[in-house]
Amino acid sequence: MASPPVLRTLIVDDERLARRELRRLLEPQEAVTVAGEAANADEAEAAIHENNLDLLLLDVQMPEDSGFDLLERLDAVPHVVFVTAYDEYAIRAFKVNALDYLVKPVEPERLEEAIETVQERATESRPQAVAADDEEPRTPLRAEDQVFVKDGERCWFVQLADVRLFEAAGNYTRLYFDGEEPLIHRSLSTLEDRLDPDRFFRASRQHILNLRWVDDVTPWSKDKLKATLSDGTEVELSRRRSRAFREQLSL
Repeated sequence: MASPPVLRTLIVDDERLARRELRRLLEPQEAVTVAGEAANADEAEAAIHENNLDLLLLDVQMPEDSGFDLLERLDAVPHVVFVTAYDEYAIRAFKVNALDYLVKPVEPERLEEAIETVQERATESRPQAVAADDEEPRTPLRAEDQVFVKDGERCWFVQLADVRLFEAAGNYTRLYFDGEEPLIHRSLSTLEDRLDPDRFFRASRQHILNLRWVDDVTPWSKDKLKATLSDGTEVELSRRRSRAFREQLSL
């Protein structure tokens, strides 16, 4: 059996003493190596772009942009354990199905439990680092990568494999997963440039399909195809994209 991965970890907290305390608590944890620290969302975003990180120990309430704001900026996010001084944020963290949350002052036993939880998840999938906008080439987002989605006051961590359909809504995109339909602040074309083309297919100007969710494809009007997803959703492919679909799947 492979040994559990060592987690490259970024500590994000606007308080220097809080960062120092987390470093101290992490010293006996052989499962963790601290890759760096960040005092705000801007520093954290830069560090995430520059490092191949496995885990963020993320303060929620920070001046200017919060921990949630930081996650919303990222295309794909590492595993996240929230660190907060406020129970209300801890409750919200549970609602976004974070791996765990720690309430300050952090207890060593709770930190160890959180690290073990992350290790178990990291054994299943290791989220990729996100390339900066000016870096080439840009690595496609994999189905195994998770994204942070925020729509109003509701938040989710979502694995791209679970998103069955992306739908254009002006300069926004609506995601369909687990009965949810939130909007994200990215255009469909921007997402198309990052999504793995072997897994995600641009069906039309309005839609990108997750091919793993396609149950059936049938001929439609005037050389077009219609895809039926496993939840019954029907998506009409444009004529040009129907030809591309036939070529890609050798139909």
